[in-house]
Amino acid sequence: MTDLPPPPIAERRPHSFTAHGVTIDDPYAWLRDPGYPDVTDPDVLAYLQAENAYFDAAMAPRRPLIDRLYEEMRARIKEDDSSVPQKDGDWLYWTAFETGGQYRQWWRRPVAGGADELLLDEPALAGGKDYFRLGAFAVSNDGTKLAYAIDDSGAERFEVRIKDLRTGEHLPEVIPGMLSEIVWTADDTGFLYGLANEQWRTDNARLHRLGTDPADDIELFREADEGFRVAVGETSARNWIVIATGDHVTSEAWLLPAHDPLARPLLVSARQVGREYDVDEHDGTLFIHTNDTDPQFRLVTAPVERPGEWTERIAPDPHFYLTGVECYRDFFVVEGREDGLDQVLIHRYAGGEPRRIAFPEASYDAGLGDNPEYAVDTLRLSYQSMVTPGTVYDCDVATGALATRKVQEIPSGYDAARYRTERLHVTARDGTRVPVSIVYPAGFPRDGSGRLFLYGYGAYGLSIPPGFSTGRLSLLDRGFAYAIAHIRGGDDLGQQWYLDGKLDRRNNTFADFVDVARGLVADGWTAAGRIAIAGGSAGGELMGAVINSDPELWGAVIADVPFVDVLNTMMDADLPLTPGEWPEWGNPIEDAAAFATIRGYDPYLNVRAQRYPPLFISGGLNDPRVTYWEPAKWAAKLRSFKTDGNILLLKTNMGAGHGGKSGRFESLREGAEEHAFVLWQLGVEGDDLG
Repeated sequence: MTDLPPPPIAERRPHSFTAHGVTIDDPYAWLRDPGYPDVTDPDVLAYLQAENAYFDAAMAPRRPLIDRLYEEMRARIKEDDSSVPQKDGDWLYWTAFETGGQYRQWWRRPVAGGADELLLDEPALAGGKDYFRLGAFAVSNDGTKLAYAIDDSGAERFEVRIKDLRTGEHLPEVIPGMLSEIVWTADDTGFLYGLANEQWRTDNARLHRLGTDPADDIELFREADEGFRVAVGETSARNWIVIATGDHVTSEAWLLPAHDPLARPLLVSARQVGREYDVDEHDGTLFIHTNDTDPQFRLVTAPVERPGEWTERIAPDPHFYLTGVECYRDFFVVEGREDGLDQVLIHRYAGGEPRRIAFPEASYDAGLGDNPEYAVDTLRLSYQSMVTPGTVYDCDVATGALATRKVQEIPSGYDAARYRTERLHVTARDGTRVPVSIVYPAGFPRDGSGRLFLYGYGAYGLSIPPGFSTGRLSLLDRGFAYAIAHIRGGDDLGQQWYLDGKLDRRNNTFADFVDVARGLVADGWTAAGRIAIAGGSAGGELMGAVINSDPELWGAVIADVPFVDVLNTMMDADLPLTPGEWPEWGNPIEDAAAFATIRGYDPYLNVRAQRYPPLFISGGLNDPRVTYWEPAKWAAKLRSFKTDGNILLLKTNMGAGHGGKSGRFESLREGAEEHAFVLWQLGVEGDDLG
């Protein structure tokens, strides 16, 4: 690294705060622009630009490798790919890419026959923009109108536009600042949506009538709790509009007749702290999926007229985590995980044993796909595994038979026989068995000489399924094994698995990840220093914690938009997400114990004088979820404290948000950069594969 210019060194400016009798020094607090979300402070911008210039200089010698990886990844993508058409009413709908296109086109054609009709052309909408993302997309019930929402900055404040599909013209009204889905009323004269408030929280549900000024839209619901978020949806039969509100642990739902959205909302059941539920409806009966008596969830029913009178339909099961229920005219579908593996079961309303859909592998990711119609006798399902590309099935409800409608095409070729996958278990330090999904090339050594890429997340009750990735093949084909640690904090093994990795049990998440790595070393999969690790957002917090605790294990670290300034963020109630995040992390403003717990693991605060592994850190200037200054402050502090000569890179996307750059090929290039960094640091820079 002697040919590199010296890395940027951020100025230390005195700043501190005191809470619960403890003073916290924060000399890099100045990197938060006081005008945020507008970032104009010249010192802040100069530091971010200096870091980006250093990133470019460090990666410049890797550009041939990045280009090679990018071309490999792109060659695995079918450029003119399209989805399997799905019927909704009188139309078949699908999406398609043009060769070379970064964004989708949305199409339909009449079921009875006729010409294809282009509904929405994302490439045209994205033209000339550095960033583009389509949000909500909703065709009216009669098929004559389309309401959709776009974001062209990454700030996730969407603009709603309305298109008359008969003429191809747009209606004059435009709704800025939207952050929700769109649900049409039964008569298609208007739709429901929600606006983001100044704190980027959707605290309302509104009704827009076509042809009227959006300033006159009617507010149907407002949430007073600053920690809750409001969402709009509809039941499967589309006869009820659902207004749902809640945070990470508590929820509440209201129903509006789809034909009369101005009617008095019907409360399903008043919120109770710690109880979650969601609702569907069939023939006057509500189907309510809830964790009121058990973290594995159960299914209860209630008459619409008396929605609070709950009768148990499916009891909680210690081995089956019930994740969702969807009603259809003649049956309902239960989704869940049995001992961590996805299950889809078809139940008849009259009762009897459900039909369990059989999938072909022992470890996989499967579930309901797009099923917009209520009266159906086949179900669209999605399926993949770590060695099986994404597959679309149509399932015969009567027999359970699966008909393959599409298998993800990999134009450059793919031979599943070249790879192996297993589901392992590693015993953590407290005796808990932690699942690990791993894929590796045939003939992978088990003598500790192999290189391993280990991914983790472990937060918000989000599971990381053992799915397929074309980008991952560039590592496997260079001899890597790739593993997913299904650590506590996610809900891979049920909601209790999630509860055991949050609040005062947050350290279980970090310990699980380290123990998985040590277990894989002990079993001969790899060795300390030959492990690359990656995580983003809350998974970036995981990266920060484990490099503080066990830096010698890791040969390279990818931390994407990392949530690492945890205590400062949770102490700032004015930030967009903070009040709604307190049930996840704790409220250190009011709770001294939560303050102490977060302070104990906060990656930024716990940076200390020690050796750190090579680090690739990314952020987004417009990111409303993990603000740009979190990775920036962390990188600055790491540069000040670390005692090694390992490379540390910070890349800030100056025109993007939480998800990085938009467009399917731009995101590939970012992935190629990260893979190149890993290969560089683990000594696999050559072009030889295998």
